[in-house]
This record gives sequence, C-alpha cells and structure tokens, in this order.
Amino acid sequence: MRGALVRRVSTRHDGPLDVPWLAAGTPRLPLGRICLHWEPASLNGWDVTAHLGLATNEVRLASWPAAPDDWPHVVRPTLCEVSGLCAALTFATGALTLSNRLAGV
Repeated sequence: MRGALVRRVSTRHDGPLDVPWLAAGTPRLPLGRICLHWEPASLNGWDVTAHLGLATNEVRLASWPAAPDDWPHVVRPTLCEVSGLCAALTFATGALTLSNRLAGV
C-alpha cells in the first residue's frame, strides 16, 4: 500500500479521519489532496508522513517521527488546516475564473 487518501477530517479533536487505502501504483495525488503513510518507528510509536498534491507534483507536507500510538490526534490539526486552506484556494480560484470570464478577459 502507498498510504491512505484523506477524504475528510473532522474538526473535533476526537472525530474521525475518513480515508480509503491507496494502492502502491496509484498515480500522483490530485491538487489539494493529502496522502498519509505510517510505519512502525525504530524504537517506539509510528513514523507518519503526509504528502500534498499540488498542480504539477507532490510535496511532503509534514512528518511526525516516532509519533505516539494515538498519532491521528497529533496530525489532525495540520490536516484540518491544510484541507481548509486548499478548499478556500479552490473556491477563490473558481471565483476568479468566473469573474474573468464575465469580464471578457
């Protein structure tokens, strides 16, 4: 498995992360989508990484080395904020595109 695609992040600190598994050969992440990957840390806990899909490639969004067993609670604030930012940028881009179209640009 490549990891898990974050579909939805609850804003509640104890809320769920809605994720389906991504197969190893899955193509690049779509714009604004986040993929989580975790594996056991060498000493204790979990090594967790998050990747973010951009317009032309993927970038490492964050990493949490040796995160505790309740690591979803640790990563949730970052995932929630980045998801909200991506949604706002998508909305703003759509509004700007529509505005330009209506202005004949």
